[in-house]
Amino acid sequence: MVKITTSPNFMATTKWIATAASIWIQCSCGASYAFGIYSPLLKSTQFYTQSTLDTISVFKDIGANAGILSGLLYSAVCRGGRTSSLWGPWIVLASGAIQAFAGYFFLWLTVTGAIFRPRVEITCLFMFIAAHAQTFFSTANVVTAVWNFPDHSGTIVGILKGFLGLSGAVLIQVYQTLFFGEPSTFLLMLALVPSLFSLVLMFLVKIHDFKPYDSDKSHLNSFSLISIITASYLMFLIILENMFVLSPWLLDLSLFLLFLLLVSPISIAIRASRHDLLQPSRTFPSLIDSLLENHESETSSFSSASDGNEQQVGATTCETVQDMNLLQASCSTNFWLLFIAMLCGMGSGLATINNISQIGESLGYTATERNTLVALWSIWNFLGRFGAGYVSDIFMYQKGFARPIFMVLTLAIMASGHFVIGFGFPGNLYIGSVLVGVCYGSQWSLMPTIASEIFGATHFGTIFNTVAVASPLGSYIFSVRVIGFLYDEALETGTDSCRGVHCFMLSYCILAFVTLFGSLVALALFFKTNGVYAKIMRRRRRTSA
Repeated sequence: MVKITTSPNFMATTKWIATAASIWIQCSCGASYAFGIYSPLLKSTQFYTQSTLDTISVFKDIGANAGILSGLLYSAVCRGGRTSSLWGPWIVLASGAIQAFAGYFFLWLTVTGAIFRPRVEITCLFMFIAAHAQTFFSTANVVTAVWNFPDHSGTIVGILKGFLGLSGAVLIQVYQTLFFGEPSTFLLMLALVPSLFSLVLMFLVKIHDFKPYDSDKSHLNSFSLISIITASYLMFLIILENMFVLSPWLLDLSLFLLFLLLVSPISIAIRASRHDLLQPSRTFPSLIDSLLENHESETSSFSSASDGNEQQVGATTCETVQDMNLLQASCSTNFWLLFIAMLCGMGSGLATINNISQIGESLGYTATERNTLVALWSIWNFLGRFGAGYVSDIFMYQKGFARPIFMVLTLAIMASGHFVIGFGFPGNLYIGSVLVGVCYGSQWSLMPTIASEIFGATHFGTIFNTVAVASPLGSYIFSVRVIGFLYDEALETGTDSCRGVHCFMLSYCILAFVTLFGSLVALALFFKTNGVYAKIMRRRRRTSA
């Protein structure tokens, strides 16, 4: 018999309301993507050189990607997916809110002259803190969603990571409509809005008992549709604003329509919550009990497991929906295969976005064309994040393809994008930025999902955030040691800028081969985890029977 509750507060306790709240937080927390708006003000008011500003940008990238602390905190307060009224994801979100406010408020005080000019080291520290808040927001939202939708982890990770990718474009639209020409006021908004959003919504982001419903996929598809419509609308606005000068009332109208799109997930959440109350869930007590019993008898073997039997340990963990911790995972070959693949893929992708404007300048692209390329990057990034998660779920659960094969394919395509950028033919950046942007975004949904499947969900936040350190590390290697060094070598004597195809050709040929190597590493991961995914498929078939 299905028990239907009539409590007026039922929606505040559903996984769907938690998902809508997470989407809103994700849309507001991508302030690190808006660095280009306030960095000129930071440079001029503090009398920084370009080298100093680049150093501050590096600390931003490290803070926005090195989320080990957020993962450790999440594992501590939500151990094994267990929460209480005193402990839960809200602690991680609150920690992020404090960091976001402290970091951006300090930067606002700095650029407005409210405090004495700080040392560069202090500015770097607060830039790191401000960007580091993003990892706390993302970890709390993504890991909670994986616990709530374990059967659709790729799709839900793609949705949430996709909205995070769009958040930069959303914030830029807010700036251009409400604060254009006032970057200091925009900085104050970055200190207040993400923090307030998280504090208001944090108690809605909860881990709920796993109760699969046949309608889950259709409701998630509705969220997916909203994300695609939002991305398409933002792309239309970006192209329109770079082609024409829009009047203020048109900007206001466009922002209002954007807010309507961003509010719409609540209607899906309400409808899904009501629908779940009216139908029984698919539960399998005997299977769940047996899995938990298997876990209790098998987890003790992790500490003594050698690399030779790592495949079996990984398979057991995934099948029982249980975990390795960070130390156990880092002692496995799978962890380092995943890390190296991401070092090549994420590192080269981040290096591209950091240098795309300079590449365009060397190839003779106009300022408008360069600005359009930079603005559209967030759209390609979104398409990769959302598309890879959604498509890999379909092929994995319906066709039996192990998820790492999509990492192999996207890294290979990214390598071709680097070759396109390096060859410098007319219009190459339009093609290359799409290929690299989509495939770079793909890694941000594939990597966390694969980490949860190989190493389990309990310490998933810590593990995937540790792997994510590969992104700023790779970016530093490729941006500074490869692109920057070879660019300086290509400069003619007495000049400070390079013009022509030769400026970046060698750099991007190197990046292409490095990314291709990353694809081969991902292929090794694919073969090594075939047993893991075979057991995931068998468990999925049993629970669907």
